[in-house]
Amino acid sequence: MNGFKHKKYKIVRKAINKEFSKFLYNYLILKSNVVYNLQMDNYLPKFEEDWGTFDDVMIKDTGSYCCYSDFAMEALLLKLQSKIENEIDIKLVPNYTYTRLYRTGAELHKHKDRYSCGISATLNLGGDEWPIFIEGVKIILKPGDIVIYDGINCEHWREKFTGEKCAQVFLHYQEVNEKSLGNVFDGRPSVGFPKAYFKKI
Repeated sequence: MNGFKHKKYKIVRKAINKEFSKFLYNYLILKSNVVYNLQMDNYLPKFEEDWGTFDDVMIKDTGSYCCYSDFAMEALLLKLQSKIENEIDIKLVPNYTYTRLYRTGAELHKHKDRYSCGISATLNLGGDEWPIFIEGVKIILKPGDIVIYDGINCEHWREKFTGEKCAQVFLHYQEVNEKSLGNVFDGRPSVGFPKAYFKKI
């Protein structure tokens, strides 16, 4: 029996090495600092989401940096696809990434995900330890570790964050089928495009 299909999640240690994880963590801190200053200088409007935002519909009032479709993370989505497929023995189509640099006080309430997040992996990029709960199971990831889970059917959450910073990227896929093949890249032309692009063409 496919263990993932039975259990609905799987932990993979050292999915990327420590040096690469640290590089992505520092990259994310740099990007969030630049976006913050561009917004403060009115170079970027605060409602412009293509460069990322501070807080979103899930995370409020903490100043946590959030970004749909960061270029580096979208490349990672493709790079890790075959590894994730091998780990869970399921063929996947890539949909999108969502990255957050969580700040003190962030809390991710219990929820299930939308269709494009059918099979997801959250990858710890670095910062202070912050467990994720999947179907009531507490999971602690070190930098470079991922947990792959059924985002549509598994309730998942994080309790209030008491550390300073924690960086995570969510890699979202869907099992190959007729419906998912019509939703590749979350409806965008390719990886890397912003989430609103498909609405404009």
